Amino acid sequence: MYKIFGARGNIQNVDGFLKNIREYSEENKIIIQVFNADFIFGEKHLISAFEHAKRAMERKTNTTNSLEMEILLYAAGERQLKKAIPKIGVKKGVNNLAFILIDTTDKKLDQITKQFIKQFSLRREDKVLEGNKDTLKKFGLTEKEINTVTKNKYPDLILEKIAMVDIIK
Repeated sequence: MYKIFGARGNIQNVDGFLKNIREYSEENKIIIQVFNADFIFGEKHLISAFEHAKRAMERKTNTTNSLEMEILLYAAGERQLKKAIPKIGVKKGVNNLAFILIDTTDKKLDQITKQFIKQFSLRREDKVLEGNKDTLKKFGLTEKEINTVTKNKYPDLILEKIAMVDIIK
């Protein structure tokens, strides 16, 4: 079971923020991954990254040692963390954030999500998950690649990049 949501937040210390997320994750026995939402093209983007990462872990074709990091690789469309983190990792300052919370038990993720948002002084804003042509460009797609499809197919370009991670592994 998973929960995906968008938020805005002011991060003054990225390492401290990520450490606090890790601690929250461990305390609540869930998995949490955060992304720079400016590079996320909708909920399907993160669902696909999660499904690919989960499958890689199950098949032992994973690149990293954790599901969180594997999701990050797929969501970035990259094979290496040294490229994925600068691409879609959070930055210092005001951020549009995307989160995926994953639970393997039967916890109440809606309640945990509300508590998480409050504890981390975030403002829930799912609109930050909506992608557009600029999102595709930030993600690394060229104008030529973008123009090969109609606007309603833009999400497919991102899903294609996620699927390509399996091929370049």
